[in-house]
Amino acid sequence: MLYTLCFLLLFVLILTHSQEAAAYAADGFLLWYSKMIPSLLPFMILSGLMIRMGLSKRLGKWFEPVLKPLLRCRPDVNYGVLMGFLCGFPMGARVAAQLYQAGKINRQEARFLLAFCNNIGPVYFCSFVLPLLERRMTAPYLLGMYGVALLYGIILRRTLFRHLPESSAEALSRNSVQIAAAQSARPSMPRGNPDPPGLLAHLDDSVQAGLQSIISLCGYMILFNLLNLLPRLFLPRAGVWLAPLFEITGGLKQLGRRCPLYTLLLLPFGGLSCIAQTYSMIHDTDLPLGEYVVHKLLLTALTALYYLAWRIFFPHLFLL
Repeated sequence: MLYTLCFLLLFVLILTHSQEAAAYAADGFLLWYSKMIPSLLPFMILSGLMIRMGLSKRLGKWFEPVLKPLLRCRPDVNYGVLMGFLCGFPMGARVAAQLYQAGKINRQEARFLLAFCNNIGPVYFCSFVLPLLERRMTAPYLLGMYGVALLYGIILRRTLFRHLPESSAEALSRNSVQIAAAQSARPSMPRGNPDPPGLLAHLDDSVQAGLQSIISLCGYMILFNLLNLLPRLFLPRAGVWLAPLFEITGGLKQLGRRCPLYTLLLLPFGGLSCIAQTYSMIHDTDLPLGEYVVHKLLLTALTALYYLAWRIFFPHLFLL
């Protein structure tokens, strides 16, 4: 009954405030077209291609001298960390799900990646957020956005996920049944074609999967941007503050530079649209969405402690 009433209310508001609704929907579409496609689709295709061709492990090994002392994880997990931090949301969730589905990592490792690697990307943060807030410094904000997330991952690795395997041999001994099941679930090659798929076959699969995912993100951005119609009509004074909780990019455009600290604390959480998009990336797996939301809330709390420490120890430089 509650869902029915809510959907009916939204239908009525779209009909009675058609111009505003169309403007919100168009804004969500334009944000997807101008921000998401150029910044995410190439990474989705390339990352999917690397995982399908078995190159993720090799790239992860190259970064072992940096990541091994911090996280003590296998190369495929290191690859997930790199993609999550460098490519940004929702690539962290997508790569974790793809590695898990391909049998490259186990469920615990996928949960570990999902807990701290699915964040706003550095390109988005430096090209959109910081110019929007008109900040003079860069390094302290990058540390608050990514240093705190990495620290959270290090803490998780030594507490909740302290039993993750550190080598492939250890992973095989611990998870032989799970890995065998994952391998048996993969589609078998036709008997008349014993050769493994070539580069073009993997590329075609990666392009198709990337397009499907990016189109799904379009629908989420349009819908959650449209939901900004609700606070604008019923809570006009608070609407601009609630908008980023629905869709982060469109909401931040409305909020502008009114309260930089509020914006910086919203980014680790990401808003309802980011949660829905993360579900879209992992819904074909058994990875828990609720656990992901809890980790995002804890990461937001740690980010608040970081800015509190900055305010206490360096008040003359706070939020410059």
